[in-house]
Amino acid sequence: MTDYGKLAQLVMDRCDELGKISQSDDCLDRRYLTKEHKQANGLVGGWMQEAGMQTWQDEAGNLWGRWQADDPDAPRFIMGSHLDTVPNGGQYDGMLGVITPVTLIAAMQAAGVRLPFHLDVVGFGDEEGTRFSSTLLGSRALTGQWPASWADVKDSDGISLSQALKDFGSDFASIPNAAIATDNLLGYLELHIEQGPVLEDLDLPVGVVSAIAGAKRFEFNITGMAGHAGTVPMNLRQDALCASSEMILAVERVAQNHGIVATVGRIQNRPNGVNVISGNTGFSLDIRSEFDDKRDVALDEILLKLDAIAARRNVGIERKATHAANAVHCDAKLQSVLRNAIEVQNIPVHTLFSGAGHDAMAIADICPVAMLFMRCEKGISHHPAEAIDTPDVAVTLAVLNHTLQNLA
Repeated sequence: MTDYGKLAQLVMDRCDELGKISQSDDCLDRRYLTKEHKQANGLVGGWMQEAGMQTWQDEAGNLWGRWQADDPDAPRFIMGSHLDTVPNGGQYDGMLGVITPVTLIAAMQAAGVRLPFHLDVVGFGDEEGTRFSSTLLGSRALTGQWPASWADVKDSDGISLSQALKDFGSDFASIPNAAIATDNLLGYLELHIEQGPVLEDLDLPVGVVSAIAGAKRFEFNITGMAGHAGTVPMNLRQDALCASSEMILAVERVAQNHGIVATVGRIQNRPNGVNVISGNTGFSLDIRSEFDDKRDVALDEILLKLDAIAARRNVGIERKATHAANAVHCDAKLQSVLRNAIEVQNIPVHTLFSGAGHDAMAIADICPVAMLFMRCEKGISHHPAEAIDTPDVAVTLAVLNHTLQNLA
């Protein structure tokens, strides 16, 4: 019988070891196509080989391991997540979704389990987009969605993506070779920490993801009239900051009324003097929902309210769309298998949507996808305080084991 507790401790130990590979001595910071990326691929690739898997690295720098089926012509099923981090990040975001299935495969091999499909585990080189400011580079390579214009995208040191690939031992012109065939592809399953507080609040170790939220982002610029704080009467002011404050509260109210999430995370104010009325304020808007139509209805209402506030306060308003991504809904059949695997562990099944983006969003273009969330402490992520419990990992291993043996 599989000792999931012992396996879970091995997963934790491996996360600790991988979390030490960083380009910074002060924090965990591992970015795409760096020597630390190559080092991480080497470490995880070694664990894959210990598990009896065939390993390779594709043209985009993604690490692969295959547990081969007896039939060489069998279909393939993919599990995976990313091995890059944000600056000052945690050691479970992404990494858990690669290390856990690799560790499980070794135990399944030892138990004499065979699957009727090739099980591939992929460690994506870039999900966070930290180095080149464009997310999901690793997973997008699998779907053939690397536009030629990306060759000239540069990092903060002025190094182009094309040059970085060359330095890594690859070639931008070879990226199309990383795209995978879809005719025998059964699906994709990604394990990830929740990055939110829902499962912890419900006292549940795992949950099934129904969808990954679609997001839209905007930058707003509010133009008023700067003036002396002591000499301009209140009723004659065109205060850009006060107008923006009312707009931000309107965003919050509309989001609450429509059951979606909307965030103003960045504000820039000018001239930003203690005794000067604000003449110009800029702020961001990030709006998300698992249902695109629901998000867009709320967005239309927000835009109308912001225009009305601007008109009433006699300030100018300009907006620029900076990002748009549609929601991705997880495959119903794969969700069902996951729910059944959780029920077998005598754990209540909870379904939730992901407000954060994941590699599964890109992979959904080529095959059915599913995600399993695991509880993380206080919902903290993208932070050194990111934490998980070993017993939750043990439950997750049991759920994944049951899922893989009941996919066919």
